[in-house]
Amino acid sequence: MKSVCFLVQNHYDLDIRVRRKAEALVAAGYSVDAYALRAANGPKEYTLNGVNVYTVSLGKQRGSLARYAFEYAAFFLWALMRVTVQMRRKRYAVVDVNTLPDFLIFAGVFARFMGAKLLLDMHEITPEFYMSKYGIAQDSWLVRLLTFVEKRSFKFADHVLTINEPIQDLLASRGLPHQKCTVIMNSADESNFAFQHSERTENGQFVMMYHGTLTKLYGLDIAIEAFATVHVEMPGAEFWILGGGPEAPALQKLARDRGLELKVKLVGLVRPSEIPSWLNRCDLGILPLRRDVFLEFASPNKLAEFIIMGKPVVISRLRAVQRYFSADALGLFEPNDPAALARQMVRLYSDRTLRERMVANAKLEYAPICWDVMKQRYLAVVQEMSAEIPVVEQPQSVRASTPSQDPRPGQSQ
Repeated sequence: MKSVCFLVQNHYDLDIRVRRKAEALVAAGYSVDAYALRAANGPKEYTLNGVNVYTVSLGKQRGSLARYAFEYAAFFLWALMRVTVQMRRKRYAVVDVNTLPDFLIFAGVFARFMGAKLLLDMHEITPEFYMSKYGIAQDSWLVRLLTFVEKRSFKFADHVLTINEPIQDLLASRGLPHQKCTVIMNSADESNFAFQHSERTENGQFVMMYHGTLTKLYGLDIAIEAFATVHVEMPGAEFWILGGGPEAPALQKLARDRGLELKVKLVGLVRPSEIPSWLNRCDLGILPLRRDVFLEFASPNKLAEFIIMGKPVVISRLRAVQRYFSADALGLFEPNDPAALARQMVRLYSDRTLRERMVANAKLEYAPICWDVMKQRYLAVVQEMSAEIPVVEQPQSVRASTPSQDPRPGQSQ
């Protein structure tokens, strides 16, 4: 049995992308370990759905750049030590390293000398992330440093994963060869939503819903402002916000100031296992992401979950979203524009036939990038990397015959 390990500077249970990959490998017959952060009062070691999880108590108290640097360095040193020691016993075939930070790939340096292949999953684009979070200029020394580290990291890796084609194109412009990179979309695992569908009861209520982290970037204030201008045109409409985050108090106050305290409901944190039952209760998904240098490339998990559950979605017209979905499938609106969002709210509220048509179109456009397709693509990459011939060195004729060389999402077959 081949062994694979994951490095992720996050709480393993909460990192849905890493869990999807790890559990897919377990189901395919691999032995899988994960090295991650320890949750508050969580166990040091445990097994979840066949994945052996080893943790370090480091916390996530980020805010300043100095705190980020400390946490990154501490986790890197711990992961370097643990993987190197375990490599002698388990002989990992592949080490799957998940950013941020990009330089975490170098924690697998000794494992590589001992025969492991290094797979770098670039969840985020680091320069753009810090430009967005801290308002750093693109030509600043820090962004140039982050871009340099990013380039050295993907050069050191044996193969690279990323979450969509626009990011793949961006990384290619920085020197990453397309043949060294595979897109694994942020698709939701359909099996987690099985048997959850039910018909909504007609009771005069129309529920719009957002689920996820409550931060400024995700534009919940824009959605509340939009709803405030048109709620009188939408009798029975409510906006439910699921999740927690630093913006919760401000959003509560904004709803109260706009006279929407009875129509905007901040539900609070909801466990991932409960999300499908909550989505069953909504009529329209709202994803009002702001546009900036980072979110332009976003592929939110939440979009896939709404589509799987058969819910129409209103979402910001961002580059990555438009790469895979048309205006016939989603209610697209210009980001950062409450008036444009309000028009889409009223449009979808008023036309049930339109909602049903959008749901059908979204499912058709989602099919080529669903998790069943992405899972087979990921398994093919790991299988190639764990074989004698590395994935980046296989002849083109051989690579063309493998599932990982299916047309990329968005391309016609």
